[in-house]
Amino acid sequence: MAAPSAGAQKLEQGVQSEHVLQLQEQLSDLGYFNAGLTGYYGSITKSAVRKFQQAQGLSADGIAGPATLNRLNKKAKAEGETLRQLAKLIHGEARGESFEGQVAVGAVVLNRVQSDAFPSSIPQVIFQKGQFTAIDDGQFNQKPTQTSYRAARAALNGADPTNGALYYYNPKIATSVWSKSRPTLLTIGQHDFTQ
Repeated sequence: MAAPSAGAQKLEQGVQSEHVLQLQEQLSDLGYFNAGLTGYYGSITKSAVRKFQQAQGLSADGIAGPATLNRLNKKAKAEGETLRQLAKLIHGEARGESFEGQVAVGAVVLNRVQSDAFPSSIPQVIFQKGQFTAIDDGQFNQKPTQTSYRAARAALNGADPTNGALYYYNPKIATSVWSKSRPTLLTIGQHDFTQ
């Protein structure tokens, strides 16, 4: 993932995006951010930015503006590991689906991060035991396509064609009675999305 341009970005509380996820990863690498990687700029991210700004002698307003992002990009390389994990999950779970269907799978992960019923970070949701077939059967280890990356970015930037779904399954191949018993919110391609 390319580092956000210091002159073109201003990240602040209330924003959800791939750039916030990158900011969180960089702050985490430097020891300022010790919470779940969510892509959402909440009070914990604001506090971490403020601590980084104070340590760097910058104006400590908690807003990641051009000066803060420029300094951060010099201190920590933007690896984009969490974006890569989300793209790999989308590829493993929905590579035969439309772009909308791939975004929907990514949105389910983000919806789970925001739900109290699931872990509070993207990697923890992805790797939660027994939740995604692609993790269990090894499809997660395949190289994701550029479409999978685009779908991951779209979900991280707020696209949610499921309107808040927390689960999905393919009714043609699913064996879980529990999954099939849940009311379907909508169907996109081969997947039924549920709450």
